Amino acid sequence: MPTRLTDLAARIADHRARVCVMGLGYVGLPLVEALLETGFSVLGLDVDPQKVRLVQTGDLTSYHVRPEVFRAGLAEGRLLVSDRPEVLDRADVVVICVPTPLSKHRDPDLSYVIQAAQTVAAHLHEGQLIVLESTTYPGTTREVLQGTLAARGLQVGQDYAVAFSPERIDPGNPRFGLRNTPKVVGGLTPVCRWLASLFYRQFVERVVEVSSPETAEMTKLLENIFRAINIGLVNEVALVCEKLGIDVWEVIEAASTKPFGFMTFWPGPGLGGHCIPVDPLYLSWRVRSLNTMVRFVDLADEVNRRMPAHVAHQMALCLNEHGKAVRGARVLLVGITYKPDVADIRESPANDIARYLLGWGADLMYHDPYVSVWEIDGGSIPRLAIETPTGPAWQALADFDLVTVVTDHAWYDYPTLVEYSPCIYDCRDAFRRRGVAPRRPDQIWKLGAPGPRSSGTR
Repeated sequence: MPTRLTDLAARIADHRARVCVMGLGYVGLPLVEALLETGFSVLGLDVDPQKVRLVQTGDLTSYHVRPEVFRAGLAEGRLLVSDRPEVLDRADVVVICVPTPLSKHRDPDLSYVIQAAQTVAAHLHEGQLIVLESTTYPGTTREVLQGTLAARGLQVGQDYAVAFSPERIDPGNPRFGLRNTPKVVGGLTPVCRWLASLFYRQFVERVVEVSSPETAEMTKLLENIFRAINIGLVNEVALVCEKLGIDVWEVIEAASTKPFGFMTFWPGPGLGGHCIPVDPLYLSWRVRSLNTMVRFVDLADEVNRRMPAHVAHQMALCLNEHGKAVRGARVLLVGITYKPDVADIRESPANDIARYLLGWGADLMYHDPYVSVWEIDGGSIPRLAIETPTGPAWQALADFDLVTVVTDHAWYDYPTLVEYSPCIYDCRDAFRRRGVAPRRPDQIWKLGAPGPRSSGTR
C-alpha cells in the first residue's frame, strides 16, 4: 500500500483521522453522532446555514439523535460545523451524505452529488478517503464522483481512495441503528475497499465488502425496490378487498401466521420518505438508457402513487354517506408524517391527500405532535393546537365532519379520538389493532375494508 494511504489507515485505526460529513440531515447526523461517540474529531459541512445553526444550538430532536453528544463534541472542540467548504482542507476522510431526489419529471436529480463532488475535488489532497453514501444508480461513484475527482491529477488507489457505502438509516427504529446495521462497502480498487471497510469497522459491528461500487449501489436499490414492490402488491390487494367486501388487514394478519414463505407488508395511503418512493426510480431511469426496463418497479410506482387519490375519494364517499359534501366540510388530518413516530414529512402521502381536499373546497386542518408548521404549495395548513394526547381540548373534534388518521403515531390516545370524533377514516387500521371499538357501527371507515354500511360492525 502506498505510504500516503498507509498513514491514513493508521490515523483511522487510532481515531486520529478527522472526518468531514457533508450533509447534516437524516443520514449525516446519525453518522456524526456515531463518530463522536467513537472518539473521532468531526467536521460537519452543510450548504444550508440553518442546518449548521441547528447543530450548533443542539436543536436536533427531529433527527433521532442525542443532542447531548453534539453539545459535548462542540464543548470539547471535537466537533466543528460550518457552511464553508474550506473545512475540507483539514479532512482525512470525507463522507458525502447529500440528498438524491427526483426532478419534476421524476428523473434522478444528481445536482447535490455533483455539487458535492466538485467541492471535494477543489479541496482534494493526498492521503484522503472519499466515501459516497447518498443512494443513487449504479455507476454514479465511478462516473460522477471519481470522474470529477480525477481532474485533479491524483491517482485513485495510490494518492487517495474512493468508495461507495449506502446509508441504511431507518429513523425511529428502536431496534436497529447505525452501529448494529451491517454496512455494505464497495471500493474503486481493492485498496479503496480495504480503507473504507477499516473506517466503518471503527463504529459499525459488521462490514460487508463487495466487489465494486456498482455492486454496492445496486444493493441499496434492490433493498428498496423489494419494499416498494411488496407495498405496491398489498396496496393493490387492499383495493381488491374493498371491492370484495373483505378486510385486508385481517387477511394479512392471517397470512402472517404462516411460518415460512410469507413476509408481512402493510397497505397505506401512499409511500413517503426519501427512500422507497424515490430510489427504485433511479434504477428505472438508469436501465432505460440501456434500452430495457424494470416493469415491476414501474407498476409498483403506479399503484403506490395512486393511493393518496384513492384515500381522498374514499374520504369524500365517507362524507357523502353522512350527508356532507366535500366542499365546505371541516376535515382534520391526524398524523401527517410519512411514518409513525418521526417528524419527517418528505414525500408524505398526506401532502397529496391535502391537495385533493383543498382542490375540492374542504375546510382542512391537521394535527401532528411532531410537525408545528405544514405548508402545501406555498400555503399554510392550520394546525389544531392541542399539545396533550388526552384531555377536554379534544372535544374540538366534535366540530369536524371527518377525522382521518393518515399516520398512527403512538403519541395519540385512540379511545379519545373515538370518543369525540363524529366520523373517522382510518388509513392504518389504527383502532382495531389497538382494540378500540367505534361508538356506533357507522363511525369508523377503513382503507382496504368494506364500509360500515356493508359490514355492519366495522
